Amino acid sequence: MIDETAVGALDGAFAGVLIGPGHREYESARRVWNSMVDRRPALIARCAHRGDVVAAVRFAREHGLPLAVRSGGHNVAGNAVCDGGVVVDLSAQRAVEVDPVARTARVSPGALLGDVDRATQAFGLATPTGNVSLTGVAGLTLGGGLGWIARKHGPACDNLLCAEVVTADGERVTASADENPELLWGLRGGGGNFGIATALEYRLHPVGPQVIAGGVVHDFADAPEVLRFFADFAATAPDELSLTASTFRAPPGFPVAPELHGELVTVLAVCYAGDLATGERVLRPLRRFGRPLADLVAPMPYTALQSGSDAAYPSGQRNYWKSHFVGEVSDDAIAKVVEHAPRMTSPLSSFYFQHLGGAIARAGPDTAAFSHREAAFEFTILTVWEDPSEDAEHITWARDLFSAMAPHAHGVYVNNLGTEGVARVKAAYAPATYERLVALKDAYDPDNVFHLNQNVAPSA
Repeated sequence: MIDETAVGALDGAFAGVLIGPGHREYESARRVWNSMVDRRPALIARCAHRGDVVAAVRFAREHGLPLAVRSGGHNVAGNAVCDGGVVVDLSAQRAVEVDPVARTARVSPGALLGDVDRATQAFGLATPTGNVSLTGVAGLTLGGGLGWIARKHGPACDNLLCAEVVTADGERVTASADENPELLWGLRGGGGNFGIATALEYRLHPVGPQVIAGGVVHDFADAPEVLRFFADFAATAPDELSLTASTFRAPPGFPVAPELHGELVTVLAVCYAGDLATGERVLRPLRRFGRPLADLVAPMPYTALQSGSDAAYPSGQRNYWKSHFVGEVSDDAIAKVVEHAPRMTSPLSSFYFQHLGGAIARAGPDTAAFSHREAAFEFTILTVWEDPSEDAEHITWARDLFSAMAPHAHGVYVNNLGTEGVARVKAAYAPATYERLVALKDAYDPDNVFHLNQNVAPSA
């Protein structure tokens, strides 16, 4: 509980909405995407502007309260909400301002990927983000941001030109190439460790309005050959082409024969973000390979691609993820996933290999804190279910597959980390990068006020 007089004093200078346990919106406001996370903050400060963020940070510090920051609330770790503390809720701030001449966009901290895509595609432009349009763009960017056009234009963090930040002291600073450049470097992949981003400016690129995208569906019985083809095809893919190989049980209504619903399938999903005729030629070998059950590849609006996975990631389900960067999709790695896939305990679960490289790999360590760019693939296990009584069996399956893939591991993507401890956070960065992040933490947050994240602890 927080003293009501103190809350009243904050409310008098607060333009947004303060939501406590007795507020009619409290139950909905404290919920995040992953239903495994069930926390009860003492106060949710839904901020209307940057001044509210400053006030909320100072209030939490003055009263010695834990501080969480919420943008989209879509992260699997659920760090957007805390028990007994203050949530700085940015979800009401979703404005996106596009300058089509300069090819930049100024984005408010609560904007979702879909907000950015719709605003920028109105001018035939885009910035790299992720694959689910309901994700908060700020949190995604601060952790890296790998999506369908990252091979062509780099991850989201590389396209962050400038950010306005509220620090742990409640001060307002700007991070750009000309002003506090080291802070900008840290924000590009170092997460929310150094402050709260209250505005973000992105570089935009010509994209779309149509891309060639979709997937080619294969029977899981053919998975060894399909995954070998995927690895070989990815090795020569142009930057315009992004590829993902995903394995899951075909849900009801999935475009395969009804008798295959509930059975394992492997899908080679693609996006070609370039000349459509060239894309058709590039994708011809992939579409002709093997014995596909369905070919769903077609020209489509870029915004349709970006929102196409939303239904597969609804809010309110239980999610447990495990992830590795891997150097190659080797025969041994293929054998491991082929062995473990039939043991998948939930019909909602899946795993995938996402091809990296291209512009992701070309940026040097001084561009951004985002690390392990030399990894060729990202491998993630998405364990999803609904009944809490089934937690143990589904988590066990995910951990078993994760352990089997450990010999192929080469670090981890910080945005796909759950609550996994200090060693796993360190594994998300090159050692020299992590040391540099600690020095930045010492400078901007020596008391570790911003610790409810994939935390880089200060040296003290």
